[in-house]
Amino acid sequence: MIRHIALLLGASLLPISAAQAETVTSPDGRIKVTLDADGEGIPYYEVARDGVPVITKSNLGFNFTDADPMRRNFEVVSFREEAHQSSWEQPWGERQWVQDFHNELAVTFRQRDTSAREITVRMRVFDDGMGFRIEFPENASQPVYRIADELTEFNIAGDGTAWSIPAGDWNRYEYLYQKTPVSALSTVHTPVTMVMDNGLHLSFHEAALVDYSGMWLKRMDGTRLRALLSPSPRGPKVIREGAFTTPWRTIQIASNPKGLFESNIILNLNEPNKLGDVSWFTPHKYIGIWWEMHLDNTSWASGAKHGATTENAKKHIDFAAEHGFRGVLIEGWNLGWDGNWFGNGRDFDFTTAYPDFDIEAVAAYAREKGVRIIGHHETGGNIKVYEEQLADAMAFYERLGIDAVKTGYVADAGSVIAPADENGEGEILIWHDGQEMSRHHLKVVKEAAEHKIAVNPHEPIKDTGLRRTYPNWVSREGARGAEYDAWGVPKNDAGHVPEMIFTRLLAGPMDYTPGVFSLEGRGAEAADIPSTLARQLAFYVAIYSPIQMVADLPENIAKYPQALDFVKRVPADWAESMLVDGKVGEFAVIARRDRNTLNWYVGAVTDEKERQAKVPLSFLDPGKSYRATVWRDGAKADGLGADRHAMEVETMTVTSDKTLDLRLAPAGGFAIEFVPLG
Repeated sequence: MIRHIALLLGASLLPISAAQAETVTSPDGRIKVTLDADGEGIPYYEVARDGVPVITKSNLGFNFTDADPMRRNFEVVSFREEAHQSSWEQPWGERQWVQDFHNELAVTFRQRDTSAREITVRMRVFDDGMGFRIEFPENASQPVYRIADELTEFNIAGDGTAWSIPAGDWNRYEYLYQKTPVSALSTVHTPVTMVMDNGLHLSFHEAALVDYSGMWLKRMDGTRLRALLSPSPRGPKVIREGAFTTPWRTIQIASNPKGLFESNIILNLNEPNKLGDVSWFTPHKYIGIWWEMHLDNTSWASGAKHGATTENAKKHIDFAAEHGFRGVLIEGWNLGWDGNWFGNGRDFDFTTAYPDFDIEAVAAYAREKGVRIIGHHETGGNIKVYEEQLADAMAFYERLGIDAVKTGYVADAGSVIAPADENGEGEILIWHDGQEMSRHHLKVVKEAAEHKIAVNPHEPIKDTGLRRTYPNWVSREGARGAEYDAWGVPKNDAGHVPEMIFTRLLAGPMDYTPGVFSLEGRGAEAADIPSTLARQLAFYVAIYSPIQMVADLPENIAKYPQALDFVKRVPADWAESMLVDGKVGEFAVIARRDRNTLNWYVGAVTDEKERQAKVPLSFLDPGKSYRATVWRDGAKADGLGADRHAMEVETMTVTSDKTLDLRLAPAGGFAIEFVPLG
């Protein structure tokens, strides 16, 4: 359902001689964006909030591999303004209803030369930030645009502290976050989040990345950043024919962490749902044949250690059925895992199982037990092989009643194998976030939708809000996930999740795969996971995904019945979400309301520091009493010490005027369920 009001404020066509700076403000009037061309005819924009500069003069433009640059000698030839107010409903999500209030300014620039090429810069300004994109019309003098570089700048007005991961390196997005001055950034992935010296909170990202190369940010000098498109072996980083638009370049602007966390800018800058009814997707929790491989107890490859056997699958299905988990992920079931599959993937067969795994029998057994198998397509970073089998693989899963698939692209960055030409002949090596991969992921998502299958890619392209347009794209990895707690040196440190909440998770859902109740990895060097048991429970609220894994081995999950009780209760779909308290990179207290009941849930996580968290319950309905069940760190719990499992569970009656005061152990957390009484 969409509720929509669009108010057209004004539109005019300016004569060339009357070119002048145009401005647009946020609906509350606090953010003002100026768009113009300078004395050299270079298009630029500026952003201020409450009269204080946020982004100073920042140029826009493009270099091409086969044409003159679009950089100088522009003038404004027309502009259009519009105000927009609407609300729309997510079929699933961190909140059910999304408000979209923005003011828009579209300015058309034309070059003063014989080609008279044009671009339109479209700015949408919200109360909590802005997005802009460049729109190219069809042009007979340049029918194909071969973009060498995008020259979009973000000239940040002042210094501050930034949280970022490196771009253009081998390990995709899977790095611990670095905390540096903005003026010390190098080349980084987005989202990159900043707290300026004046206290302003900023986060830079992009929305609606479609048929285009992903944007990195490169510091040029001082605090001036420039868009750097992910490379392509074809030469041009983007090749587009006819009229097209770039993705939206987004800047979230807020006074505090709450404003960043609760922003809907990324979603609102995407197109509405193109799939129609997607009620066939059910948000859920799942277990799987997965963590045991990371512990090296079993293997993806066939042989004596093979994990994906019929017997092991049925054991997991029985456990899921007993405890109400909808899904069981099974990795390593299909041919291709033997030998060197990393960055190779040539031998994967997505419809043929190993002899010790009867997929037909396992799927039938799951159906009898009321459990759904979650399929797995690891490509080894070979999209050429995957795309050749894609339609058959999705049809195979549909026939078996498998309605969700985890895909994987395990290859070093810049080493994904793709077809060299449109006929699938030859091979080239591409980046995980280049234009070819932007096309590939949507191809997979659309094919899956034809078979009513939800997609959850690992080693993916970044999340830019396309889940709104294609709601079967339900989650993805795209950061350092929980598998590093099995074998990583170093592991995900205590600050990793408090940093991700205000960076990676601003982009959208993440399949972090929490729920390692044993708090143990593999081997002496990698054994102890920096976490308390209560923190593992907090992840189910703090880290949003409509599919949530309980990653540990079934026997380990069963050893901790109090923890298991919580993950059986906590939903995976929400009506509302809010930040109760938090500080970027340090801690977060998050509240969410279940979409299907009136229950509320709170999850809190901290870094290596012990804290006392105050949780005002003003989000609860006034005048109502609630039964609050609290899973919290024990008095001596320490996620970095010996007593990581100490957890206390208590129940109390509360009302909205109460404030809870709860301890967070080092690397600790707590989780709370609020159920209305009467």
